[in-house]
Amino acid sequence: MQTAARTAFVTVADYLAAEERSQERHEYLGGLVYAMAGETRDHNRIAQNLLFQIRQKIKNGPCQAYVSDIRVNLHLHTDEYYYYPDIVVTCDKRDNDKRFVRHPRLIVEVLSDSTERVDKREKFFAYTQIASLQEYVLVAQASREVTLFRRSNHWKAEVSSGAKTAVALKSLRMKIAMDGIYEGV
Repeated sequence: MQTAARTAFVTVADYLAAEERSQERHEYLGGLVYAMAGETRDHNRIAQNLLFQIRQKIKNGPCQAYVSDIRVNLHLHTDEYYYYPDIVVTCDKRDNDKRFVRHPRLIVEVLSDSTERVDKREKFFAYTQIASLQEYVLVAQASREVTLFRRSNHWKAEVSSGAKTAVALKSLRMKIAMDGIYEGV
């Protein structure tokens, strides 16, 4: 479960400076800082499987994929946010900062007990406000189920489940077999 690291308002500059020195990762939500929970081997393996397949597809193109240590930076109303998604893909030349992405095309979160509520509600709302985002993907750990939200489908949930199905990531013009996502899990 995510817990607030501090209860007092923290500036973006102070957050970024502290994050440079910190041994653990924190997310920043409009002045509040939250420590990130550690994850399981299955969580890590699922994210690695997805990243490997995505990187194979985009390796000769303009897109770049990053896993868990690169933040997504966004603005909602007058507040600034920094989240650490499990996978983020950007294809935008303006994304040239070493530590975060502002123009993601695809964001993937692997669900866990400690993050599922935040991923499905808070992050869904925040991420879908990003103009460049085309797809937001939630991957279950406990079952072979992937929920995909697309801008082109007005962010309505599209659920894929079962061992013999595939997930179509239209934003990257690719399909990933469910067996490939859950290999070794």
